Amino acid sequence: MLKHIHLLFVALLVVSFVGRVMLAEFRPAALSQKWLRIAPHVLDTLLLLSGLALVFQGNWLIAEYGWIVAKMLALSVFIGFGMLAMREAGTARWLAFAGALICLFYIAKVAISKQVLFFL
Repeated sequence: MLKHIHLLFVALLVVSFVGRVMLAEFRPAALSQKWLRIAPHVLDTLLLLSGLALVFQGNWLIAEYGWIVAKMLALSVFIGFGMLAMREAGTARWLAFAGALICLFYIAKVAISKQVLFFL
């Protein structure tokens, strides 16, 4: 059940992120609405809490679960790219957006394969 809740938050994060970048590009004034400024933070918090709950539920704090650390590092990079995608304009926005989506893809592949270097 917890895994499904976490996956729901992941799906909502992806849709929310893509939608906010599209708004930033095509209707930036819409992003000034209070709920569009608060909702991403609430969603991110719920996603992080459900992920931490899964880590404790699965007892994944021991050294052989390095994929958890890889996901957390990739999440940090995703946040950085996401911030750039929201703040920049033009080509820089789209490059940051692509970088953020690549990070999300990597996080998903690591979550499925449980291998940090799944591509080797």
